[in-house]
Order: sequence, then structure tokens, then C-alpha cells
Amino acid sequence: MLCLFTLQSNAQSVGLVLSGGGAKGMAHIGLIRVLEENNIPIDYIAGTSIGAIVGGLYAAGYSPDEMEELFKSDDFYFWSTGKIQKEYRYHFKISETTPEWLELGFTKTEDEVKLLPPTNIVPVEQMNFAFMELFAATNAIYNNDFDSLMVPFFCVATDISNNVPVILRNGDLGESIRASMTIPLYFKPIEIDGTLLFDGGILNNFPHNIMREFHKPDIIIGHKVANDAEAATADNVIGQISNIVMRPTNFEIKPEEGILLETKFTDVGLLDFNKIDQVLETGENTALQYIDSIMSRIDRRISKEYVMEERNKFNAKKPQLLFQNIQVEGVNDPEQTKYIIQSIKRGEDVVSLSSLKKEYFKLVADEQIKSIQPVSRYNNETGYFDLHLKIEPEKRIETNFGGNISTRPINQWFASIDYRFYKNRAYNLSSNVYFGRFYNSFKFGGRIDFPSKLPFYLAGYSTINRWDFFSSSSEIFFEDVRPPYIIQFEYNTRVETGFPLGMHSKLLAGISYSRSVDEYYQPEVFKNADKPDNTTFSATAAELRIENNSLNYDQYATEGALHYFSLKYISGKESYNPGSISSTNNEISNRHKYFLLNAHSAQYFNLSRKFTLGTEFEATFSNKELMSNYTSTMLSAPGYHPTPHSKSMFISNFHSNNYLAAGLRAILNFNKSLHLRVEGYGFLPVNYELYSSSLTFSKSGILLRDYYLQGLAALVYQTGVGPLSLALNYYEKESSRFYLTLNFGYILFNKRGF
Repeated sequence: MLCLFTLQSNAQSVGLVLSGGGAKGMAHIGLIRVLEENNIPIDYIAGTSIGAIVGGLYAAGYSPDEMEELFKSDDFYFWSTGKIQKEYRYHFKISETTPEWLELGFTKTEDEVKLLPPTNIVPVEQMNFAFMELFAATNAIYNNDFDSLMVPFFCVATDISNNVPVILRNGDLGESIRASMTIPLYFKPIEIDGTLLFDGGILNNFPHNIMREFHKPDIIIGHKVANDAEAATADNVIGQISNIVMRPTNFEIKPEEGILLETKFTDVGLLDFNKIDQVLETGENTALQYIDSIMSRIDRRISKEYVMEERNKFNAKKPQLLFQNIQVEGVNDPEQTKYIIQSIKRGEDVVSLSSLKKEYFKLVADEQIKSIQPVSRYNNETGYFDLHLKIEPEKRIETNFGGNISTRPINQWFASIDYRFYKNRAYNLSSNVYFGRFYNSFKFGGRIDFPSKLPFYLAGYSTINRWDFFSSSSEIFFEDVRPPYIIQFEYNTRVETGFPLGMHSKLLAGISYSRSVDEYYQPEVFKNADKPDNTTFSATAAELRIENNSLNYDQYATEGALHYFSLKYISGKESYNPGSISSTNNEISNRHKYFLLNAHSAQYFNLSRKFTLGTEFEATFSNKELMSNYTSTMLSAPGYHPTPHSKSMFISNFHSNNYLAAGLRAILNFNKSLHLRVEGYGFLPVNYELYSSSLTFSKSGILLRDYYLQGLAALVYQTGVGPLSLALNYYEKESSRFYLTLNFGYILFNKRGF
């Protein structure tokens, strides 16, 4: 322990106290670096919130350089935002994507049903694992007493129920630090010894008084980074949270007791961790301004080399993170408990950290599990760590709300309800509804997950879809000619099964029955009283599909990949009923049997922190014959929709029974949430059908002469609940080619049958 040397011969003892302050607290690292470089001893260390993180890391044997590297790492970004790294996104458990923004749960008491709003903005499973990973080995060597760390340490949390501060100086180091920095509304609180704990800054953001009481140092060096509270506006949620966390605190240190350093920031917010270079430099400058005063007050010195030597000795005692015994808390079903343990161990007696991490995030992706908190304890008898998983099952009833808000008439609202339960296997009954001017839909069905050695699921859904492209075609920013009248109605029932193929891939097989009804006019000029043409296609389909998905967002992704290969066999009957202005009065009926093969590959390459390049390739081939007329052929043909906006348009130039397509995406990343993207795509129809002025086919054959371009330039901000985008879209077609849109949310639909 470092302080045993430093306190010899009745020398001055030094206590370092670090305040809370969100991202501004990274300046504490700069202060510690300057103290070490000037041989100033640190005999005790304490902190609140971000001060607890920095102080705890230092006490656990992390150097200032290692702390800086940690805060700059992608790992820190992921656990501070709750997002999952690409290598741990478990695609098999991810349900069909929906445009949800907000999740609400329900719980039933004896006399009423209560609505449960979200308790936190950021998912905490990533953070919970990170704190276990960072501090588990340290926990193994200090016997639950923070005074036995490399530097004696304590931190402060808040018992929100009794409105009292809680001093944490023993137990699990990671849990204690996690409690001290749990910002209300932003992170989910943590329970220690039956007490629910929040951020310590609520009651004591600068525990210098506790430092004097516990350790009685001769000199206290305090570092304040928290700004004084300012009035927050009604729509400034972060400002409101900041004022909740950083209540008025006594930062005064009497001259005879020590010295207070203050680092002030005017342009660094509570969560601006991306400004680490600026914050570190400012913290170092503050320390350098005060270093002469500090050195005049403290005449004892400890060399930086000695501190490094002691740190290396301390870290050398840490055992390797290998896990053997696993316990599960919070799950009532013995079969589910057994499944969780088996999925972690995978038949192995001892589990490495890397293997544990993969299986942990597979559990995080499970819809039956709401949250997981891993706790590790070193077992001196076995020489391995015991893993205790505190699991909170997902509420049986859950509702989600979301949709899309746009300057174009494609606004839609979304709501869903899920009912989950577990009885030897996981059941999820679900239903959703979309409603809007452009798209309406209703889906009902369910999924059963089987916890076998090779997991698999069975799912079945019935869906009604309706698209009104006529209503979606009016344009605010550019004058358009009269849009095509197209209304598509589709009903489908489908059953599928799926198996995982590694972390990102799965194999799907399914069958479906669908009935689609298309209404359209073939002439470009028509009256409201005219009756449209009508084509009905009733068919059964069988599909085999392999897909790999590691994208970080459902729309406007910036990393990961999406690959899939699909083979379908479709057999159905076409019925054509001409309208009042059709060129024929004859009803037509045809049988169609054909194969449809579709392959897609999209991938993002991070060339630097600021620049990402994306590529996309797609090919579709089939032996499908022509429908009764050109429009019905195009309406039933597969389409190429590489951008969100293109999914809301029907442009015949980008539909064909056979085609090749490719594109490039150039992305300039301003930060992890804001980026500018420019995309360009080419579409090459094969066996492209031409038609004459009489609207009958005049030529078909293998033609590779014609190709069509589309593109996108968009400024995108990922808000956490959905993307906000300002986009200029281009399509090579007749009439308007440019579409400027301001959009919030997702342009997503329920699946078609085939």
C-alpha cells in the first residue's frame, strides 16, 4: 500500500478530494498527472460522481496515462452511451425492426394496473459489465476494504429514499463507483445492501469534510470542476439533470487545512466527453498555476518512479479474470436459470473474459430480460472468480410508441404491445399498428424461443399492409407534375423458423400466403370519377434466407455490415380487372410460378475517426414472366430502395424482375451522433421491358444499355430515440428529380408476405 511509505517519520499526509461535474471531471486526470510529475504524494483519495471514477481508477492501480487512454477509447463511448459494440451485437435475438421511440411497461398490483415509464435514458448493461471488468481483479486483492487499495479510497452516493449521503469505503469497488456516478434519469440506480443509490453529488459533491473525519490528512488538495448551478430552461433536460445532480455544496477548504483548486469551463457540458483533450489540458493548466503553492505547503516528495514501481507491484497481484461458478438471481423459472448458466458456460468448466463477454451480450439482446448486473467474487479455494448475475426479467406487458415526422406527407404513428412469459421456453405475443396518410398496417403474431443446445425459434404473423403512393407524392419544396395514382393493399400470413450462425448471422426458413391488390391508372391523365385498373395476386411462397447484420443503426448506419442471401419459390394466380379508361375491357387471369433470388451486401469501413466509407451491392434474378400489363409488372417487380426516402416512393425506373445495383456512401463524422453523408447509387435493369404508347409490351430481351442513378446528401443526428435528418434526395426520372426533406424518426414498414 503506497501510503505506508509516505507516512513514515511522521511526514505530512496528503488527501486528494475530487468533485463531481460530469465530463468536466476528466480534468482530474490532468491534475493527478501534474502532481505525480512534481513528486507530490497522494496518500488518500476520495471523490463523488466523475471524481469517484477517476479517484477509484487511480486507487485501483491505473496511471494517468491509462485513465486518459480509457476515456478516449471506443469502449468508454459504448459503456457511457449504452450502445453495443459491433462484435457483440447478437442478431439472432433481434426482433423485426420497428419505428419505436419510447417504451412503457405495465405492472399489476393487487388492486390496480400501473404504467411504468422509462427509468433511465441510457441502457446500463454495457456499463455494468465495464465496471465489473475494470475492477473485478482489484476486488480480489484488497479484501473488500478500500483502505487496502494502492491508495486508500472512498466515494459518496445518495440514498434517495431517506435523503442521506452514503459513504462507500468497502465492498465491491466497481459497484460503489457505479453508484456514486448514477445520474438520475440518465442511468438506472444501483442497489447495494438493500439500498437504492444514486449520484453522490445530489447531497455531497465534494466530500472534503468526510476526508478530514476519516483519514485526518495534514493537507487536503481539493479540485472543483463543478460549475455553480444556473437556471435551466423548460426544454433543457440536460441542464435540469445537471442542477439535480450538482446541488449547492460547500467547497470551502480552510487555509490551514489545505488548498482548493478550481477549473472553470464555459463550453463543456455534463456529457461532453468528446472534449477530453480540451478538458485534460485545462486541468493540467490549473494544476500548473497552483503547483508552486502546493509545493510550498507540502515539503515531502515521492518520486514518480517510486509510484510507478508500487503501482506495478500492486497490479502484479491481480489474478486473471477466469470464471467458474455461476449463480443467477431474479429468475423464477428453474429451466430459464439453467438455460442462462448453460449459455454462459457453453459446456466449459472455466470461462474466459472474452467468452463471457460474448455470451453476456447475447443475454442482453434477449427480449425476456430487462437488465443484467454482473457481480464477480474471487474464490480463494478454486483460484477462479464466481459470477453472480442479478437479472431483472422484462415486464410481461410492454408497449412501444414511435413513428415518423416529416415535411413530406409520409408522417405515420406507430404503437405496439407485447406480452411475454417463460415456461420452459420463451414466449412473446406481439401486435402493432401503423397509421398515417401514406402507410397503414396491422400485425399480430408471436415467437417462441427454444433454449436447446442449438437455440432456435418458431414465429408466425398475420399482417395487413396498405400504401397510398398517390397521397405521398405532393412536394413542399419543389413543384411536381401530377403524381401516379397507386394504392397497394396486401394481406399475408407467414410462419418461419430461425437458427443462429455465430454472433451476427442467422439462417431463416419460412412459408407464407399473401393476397395483394393493386389499384392504378395506366394513362397519365385521368379524372377523379374514372375507375382505376385492379390487379390481384394471390400466392404462396417458400423462402430460405441467410443474413448477417452488425449495423449500429436501423437507418443511417455508420458502422458494421449487412449481408443477406434469399431464395424464394412463389406460386400464385393473377387476376386483372380493367378500369374505365383502360385500353382493354377484357379481364385477364394468369398463373405464375417462379424462383426469386436476391443477394445484398453493404459494409462500412472506418478509414479514420472522421471519415467512413460505405459500399453496397445488390442483385436480383428471377424467371418470373410478365404480368398482364406494364404497370402491374412494375408494381409486382422487386424494387431497389437504398435510402429511407426511396422507400416512400414508387419509381418504375428502379423496379425490375432482374437487376444489378451498387452504391458508395461517404460519411464525415463530426462526433459519434452527428454526421454528414453523401451517397450515390446506380441501378441496372436486366431483361428490361419496354412498352409502346398503347401501353402494351413492344419489346423485351436482355438489355444492359439502360441504367438509372439516385443519390442522397444528408445531415443526420442520432438522437437516441430516432434519427433527425435534413436530406436532399435525387432520382433519375421524369418530372421532379430533387426532394428536400426534414425528417425525424424511422421510415420502416411491416414485412410483406413475398
